[in-house]
Amino acid sequence: MKEFILASQSPRRKQLLEWAELNFEIIVQSTDESYPDHLPLDQVPIYIARQKALTVRKHVQTTFHGQFASTPILAADTIVVLDGKVIGKPSNRENAIEILQSLSGQLHQVITGVVLINGQQEIVFSDITEVKFHPLTIEQISHYVDKYQPYDKAGAYAIQEWIGVVGIASIKGDFYNVMGLPVSRVVKALEQLEISPN
Repeated sequence: MKEFILASQSPRRKQLLEWAELNFEIIVQSTDESYPDHLPLDQVPIYIARQKALTVRKHVQTTFHGQFASTPILAADTIVVLDGKVIGKPSNRENAIEILQSLSGQLHQVITGVVLINGQQEIVFSDITEVKFHPLTIEQISHYVDKYQPYDKAGAYAIQEWIGVVGIASIKGDFYNVMGLPVSRVVKALEQLEISPN
C-alpha cells in the first residue's frame, strides 16, 4: 500500500495508523473548524475533515511543487453528541468537569468523519459509536480532569485513559472510532484507492 499524507496532528490517530502498519507522512495546516448550522450531525465531522484535507492539499501543491502530487491525503474529525447536541473540546477545567457531569450515566454518540482525497477521487464516510458512562462521582471527574487534562479532546475524555477504563459501562460500535479513527474502515478505503483506476 503506497504512502499517504495524514492531515491531522492527533497523536491518537498517528498511533492507530502506526498500529495498522501503514506508511504515512504527517502534514498539518491550521484550519477553520466551524460548520454550517443546518448540517445533519453525521455530516459535521465530514465537513470539518474535508476542510482539513483541502487546506493541506493546497499547502502541498504550493509548497512542495508537485513532490506529493499523487499522494493521497487522509483527514478526520471526531465529535461527541449528547441529546442531539454537539459537545466540543472543553475550554477550561470548569467546562471539562461540566461536560463530564453531563455525560455521567448517559448514552452518547461519538462520530468520526473521514475524508480521503486522491487527485479527483474522494472517499468519504462517517462512523458512529454509542458509548454509555456509568454514573460518575464529582471526585472521579475532578481526578480525571486534573491528572489527564483532556482539553484537546471532544467530550473532554479519551476512552483509552483512566476514565474510560473505570467509567464506561458499554460500547456499541468501533472502539477505535472513539479514540479518533475507525482504522479498519480507513484501511479498506486505502485499499479501494489502490484498485481504483486513475
